[in-house]
Amino acid sequence: MIRLLVADDHKLVRDGLKQILATASGIKVAAEASNGDEALALARENDFDLALLDMSMPGLSGLQLIKRLKLERPKLLILVLSMHGESQYAARALKAGASGYLTKDSASEQLVAAIRKVAAGGVYVTDAAAASLMRNPSAQDPPSHEQLSDREFEVLRLLAAGQGPTEIAERLHLSVKTVSTHKTHILQKLNLDNAAELVRYAIEHGLLEPTPGT
Repeated sequence: MIRLLVADDHKLVRDGLKQILATASGIKVAAEASNGDEALALARENDFDLALLDMSMPGLSGLQLIKRLKLERPKLLILVLSMHGESQYAARALKAGASGYLTKDSASEQLVAAIRKVAAGGVYVTDAAAASLMRNPSAQDPPSHEQLSDREFEVLRLLAAGQGPTEIAERLHLSVKTVSTHKTHILQKLNLDNAAELVRYAIEHGLLEPTPGT
């Protein structure tokens, strides 16, 4: 039996995932979390086989949540289920410690197969994500945002979504000063002058944070 921890801040999504998994033999949703901090607490207290994580939740989330879970529960397998396009996020998620990456719009068809493959010790990405990950660096210069650290990358997409330094600091458990420093480094690395250019860059490269309820 594969015991799952499902973490997503939208109950409707969690209910939908449970409905998909209800008829899958050998898979059990053992616990649910509505935010990253709750997911981490549950993982500390229980032995799950696999965590099914949304990339964008209140509190600790995304790449930092993956890293914390792998640090505290090294044997816990992680499958990311996200609204974000695979080409922008799959590589970072896998590097952080996830064993698979699946977009929500393909979950109904691929979720069970992805869970089984990851639980068996494999890595699950779609053909589109695999093609992106296998891209020949010499064939085309990578976009500038790929040189950002994981923390800078998360700050970038939150800034582009219209969140201010105080909001971002609270969400990522950072000081406002640290967020401002990250913003400065982001603008420098992307060769941008201001927040408006940052938003335009994020739109052009598909980096915008999904709005709540999507």
